[in-house]
Amino acid sequence: MVRMGPDVPLLNEYKQEFFWKRFPQTVLGGPRFKLGYCAPPYVYVNQAVLFLTPWLCGGISTLLYQLQLLQELHAAVLSGLLMLGAAAAVQALALYAARRNATVERLGVNNILADEEEVEFTHCVAPETMHFIAPGKRFGLNILLHTVLAGVLCGFGTWYVFLSRLTTLYNSIGASLVIFVLSWVTLCIAEYSLIVNTATETATFQAQDTYEITPLTRPLYIFIFIAVDLADRFSGAVPELHLASQILHVLFVFLPLLWALGMLPPLDALLLWGMEQALVFGLGGSPMSSNLRLLLMFGASSGVAVCNYFIPSTIAVLLFSVSTGFLLSLDLSQIRTLCKSSAEAHRDLLRRGGSPAPPPPPSSFGWTLGCREALLYVTLMLVAGAEAGLLHHFLSKVQPLSFVSGPQAPVGYLLLIVFCLCWALREVQGAYVFGGLFLNPFYPKGISNIQTFKQCNRRLYMAAALRRVLINLVSPLAMIAFLSMDQSLLQLHKVSHSIGFTRAFRVVWQSSEDALLQIVVVILVRLVAGNKALLGWDSLGTGVQLLLVGLVVDRLTQFLSKLKFSLTVLVTSWTEKKQRRQSAGTLLALNASLWPLLLAVVTLSALLSAPLLPLFTLPVFLVGFPRPQRSWPGPVGTACPCPDSVFYQQMSASLAAALRLAFARGSLGSLSPGSHFLGRFQDRMVWIMILERGYGYCTVNIKGLELQETSCHTVEARKVDEVFEAAFERPEHLGLTRGFNLHWANALTPCAALVLRVYSDARNVLTGIIDSHDNLRKLQSDFLKALVWLLLRYCVQKHKGVLWSCDEGSGAGGRRSQSSQLAHTTCVQPVEPAQLSNMSSVRARQDSSSMTSFGDWSDEDDLFGPQPGKRTVALVSAEAHSGAAVLQPGASLPGSVEMDSLFENMALSALQPLQPLGLGIGLPAADRGPNSELLGERLGSLPTLNFSCPQSEIFNLPTGWRTAPLLPSRLLQLKSLFPEDWFRFALGRFGPTVQSDTTEDMTKALKEDEVLKELHCQVTMSCLVSLGAESAFNSPSYIYRIYCGDVPWTESLDWLSSSKELYQIALQAFRFSFKLLFDQASLGSLESPEELFSALEEYERDWYIGLVSEKGWHDSVLQEKPFLFSLGHDLTMGTYTGRVLSLQEQLVHVGRVNGEGVRGQWANLSWELLYATNDDEERYSIQAHPFLLRNLTVQAADPPLGYPIYSSVPLHFPSL
Repeated sequence: MVRMGPDVPLLNEYKQEFFWKRFPQTVLGGPRFKLGYCAPPYVYVNQAVLFLTPWLCGGISTLLYQLQLLQELHAAVLSGLLMLGAAAAVQALALYAARRNATVERLGVNNILADEEEVEFTHCVAPETMHFIAPGKRFGLNILLHTVLAGVLCGFGTWYVFLSRLTTLYNSIGASLVIFVLSWVTLCIAEYSLIVNTATETATFQAQDTYEITPLTRPLYIFIFIAVDLADRFSGAVPELHLASQILHVLFVFLPLLWALGMLPPLDALLLWGMEQALVFGLGGSPMSSNLRLLLMFGASSGVAVCNYFIPSTIAVLLFSVSTGFLLSLDLSQIRTLCKSSAEAHRDLLRRGGSPAPPPPPSSFGWTLGCREALLYVTLMLVAGAEAGLLHHFLSKVQPLSFVSGPQAPVGYLLLIVFCLCWALREVQGAYVFGGLFLNPFYPKGISNIQTFKQCNRRLYMAAALRRVLINLVSPLAMIAFLSMDQSLLQLHKVSHSIGFTRAFRVVWQSSEDALLQIVVVILVRLVAGNKALLGWDSLGTGVQLLLVGLVVDRLTQFLSKLKFSLTVLVTSWTEKKQRRQSAGTLLALNASLWPLLLAVVTLSALLSAPLLPLFTLPVFLVGFPRPQRSWPGPVGTACPCPDSVFYQQMSASLAAALRLAFARGSLGSLSPGSHFLGRFQDRMVWIMILERGYGYCTVNIKGLELQETSCHTVEARKVDEVFEAAFERPEHLGLTRGFNLHWANALTPCAALVLRVYSDARNVLTGIIDSHDNLRKLQSDFLKALVWLLLRYCVQKHKGVLWSCDEGSGAGGRRSQSSQLAHTTCVQPVEPAQLSNMSSVRARQDSSSMTSFGDWSDEDDLFGPQPGKRTVALVSAEAHSGAAVLQPGASLPGSVEMDSLFENMALSALQPLQPLGLGIGLPAADRGPNSELLGERLGSLPTLNFSCPQSEIFNLPTGWRTAPLLPSRLLQLKSLFPEDWFRFALGRFGPTVQSDTTEDMTKALKEDEVLKELHCQVTMSCLVSLGAESAFNSPSYIYRIYCGDVPWTESLDWLSSSKELYQIALQAFRFSFKLLFDQASLGSLESPEELFSALEEYERDWYIGLVSEKGWHDSVLQEKPFLFSLGHDLTMGTYTGRVLSLQEQLVHVGRVNGEGVRGQWANLSWELLYATNDDEERYSIQAHPFLLRNLTVQAADPPLGYPIYSSVPLHFPSL
């Protein structure tokens, strides 16, 4: 991304024109009076007539009622029937026009021009005119439902705005007339949206309205207003309802404005938000990680509240509330896991499109529901139930004169002490204290060594252990004791008390820290009141008091976070030069002069628990529509994967274990659903979101952001590093004046450093190594030694029954599990690669080349170096989706080239994820018939090998490997290159590993077997000639081509590539030899055969040496191979690079991101892309912002609006 100035247009010219056509349509509910092109007048007249049709129907009924020709109810029914007939006529015309248009299109007469909205009109009742005005419904059921609903809405709406009713409410004819006229505008807008043409809503939650739910949004809100009015009419004299009806009649007039501003949520968002708020604040639960879990938990929790109301015995209600509250606060997903095997769970995750969860440590407590966990849970539930029952039975009927003299006072004082201790112990666990204002003097400073860091943290770990006991054991039992002795338990059969205590006994387990704070507030109020009675407060009961305190604390916390976010946006729009637009001064002055309005907007968004939406991320604040804490409607775990996704998938298991400890210790502060955290390590960014919280567990979503940093990404990443350095890498003994958090205004507040087992990525430019003539001359000798070693190892493994796998990849490394896969969290599911013929990709060059060896010439004559054939992303994607032959993941055959070289300047996310690409795709297959016959003849003519040592048969090679089409004289000339001493040394080392009873004489006889030596010499020299390296490796480009598997054609290359096993051994030997060259150039040469043997053993055991694009690379990362090496070529710089990944424990810095800032920016992102369709990659709202971390926040949004390269399924972490 190219950095652009602050005065880039918020919308480009095309989008501005599109927006100003769409917005009036949204305001009016669907009529398109601004088309952007000339249209006949009847188009506008027809829309105006349809828009006013509800007013005409209602006006007739209202006139008849005012003339006393009809009663109020009959007039409303007449209005509804008239509108029902009009709606049916409109739907019939729309259906007729759709059918005619379909016929016309089939005949080939297309009236749709290049612009899809430009229509060629013929006359006022033409099918294209009617279809343009009333497009119709997609489903027949919706035609019937919306038509009936339109009649019902008009009938009740007429009844709602009768002048007599308005006069009764306001006692003013003038006010009634104004409300009457404007109310009919609201009704006409809702009716048009429902029955004629639905406008695109600014409050858009789903990217697509599949089931046509949007037309029902506006009528729904009107029905809510009507329901309150009907309740006032028929409930008698209830002052509260009468006042609410008066207010809502006035608010009814402003509904079009609220719809246009997007403050009222669509139906799906309203339902999910309502259930979530009721579950959290009414029933004591937690926001859920999925819509299904939310629905099930809301139903179960509501059932508990209903049962509590109808159970006659108070003690039974108490025991039932304590037990169900404890059970519902546990991680119930573990029960489902018990019913499935791990394989079934894995298949379910893949079927849902999510990536597999990291495997839990087998001995860690809480990861699975086992005997230990079940015993603890049963014990806690029995202890809590017994405690509650006994205390209630003996002490609840005591009526003290004041709280201080009652039985609750000792428990109350204990809770106050526990709260203070827990708060203090939690504060010292993080890098900052007092809300991120001051540096924590007890936190380790400037430490990079892992062991030293752990030792310095021991005192904090002891404090954390004490806090865990207080939070998880002491405080829940103490709170249950406090509630069990409360006198308001005797009034449980009141609805408010039943709901209040159901919530209270649930929240002490579900969120013990929050419940402790709420009970402490209630206790402090009682202590301050003393003997005085607070009539309004005391009559509520303790359960409702806790409910109100919890609601107030939550809204106050949201208000402060939103206020900080708004002030950051406002101030940085002027102080940051790169954010200062020409309108910055004007906006700053407007916000300063209208500060009460700004404060009201922030307060309203906090009260509604709705995001504070900064329009285009400018200091223009709106109240976004309320939505669930997750912010997105889709399932958690969708991402846009690329080859780098594997690094996040590998670190997710280690991150899960580290987060579990951090959650338990309180290192990350107070955890609540909707909290966001950002982790930083080298070039990796991890976004962590808390989805759900309960007793002893947290559910999180881990996202990985792109590694290929854009300019905007780099600016914000540099700021993140600066913020973390100020917290974790500061010098010791800071003075008092430097103890403040200088980055407090930043959206990121550092919390803790976590120890993770991750890959450290080191990249080196190989200039001076790969082009050194001394190194190139030594490469041939190292290749032959590595090939001899691998051939002997092949024989040993074959003897032990460990077969060589040809499909596991051409890189070096141990056996890889077939079950390890890259994350399947993808927007576009990858297609299965087709099988590729094992023939060489360069056979097409046979007829055009008569050279017997490519060792006599150098590619360095080419000014541009090796230039592999380019293929566009579109071609690659088209081949993959059409089922064209793609390289099978694993084996790297001749012609395959590293992805970094093929797609150096292309976005990796545009490629098929983790699919190695080769140059040999699509080349014509050679005729194998004659070759097969010749091979059969050669096999039949080969002499039988007579080994002098019986053990030599173990090291015999397959017969086909001796059939290279080379003259014996040529092999004889190359025999001097064979490392005979190394062969005998390696044979002596491998011999005892085959048979434990091997004697020195047998080993000596094995070394002196000339037939065995000649066999290995012949195969080794055949491979050397096939690779064209019998003279020397004298070109970096040639080395790179062979390393990538793109071997130039030689006369024996077809023979080599016909045997997958031998080809893979030869390629692996070459990669081993290049790694030897790299290590010796960096660390010094190997002095003895023992060192070389140990180095090759280490390569085979601990290294994967190959290409980044190979499947084996990704499998090795997932299996946590200690080291990985890859050779690359930078086409832009013309240099060769070596990449080394080393697995080691590292400190990963984690900080908390302002959750309300994230929700506000995501709300703007949703509005800007789904409504304004502003998908410009250089738009202002995606530019770097060092304080808001705007670019990173946009990346972390769920697809299709965001683009994280990795996203885990909801992960349940134990936190006991």
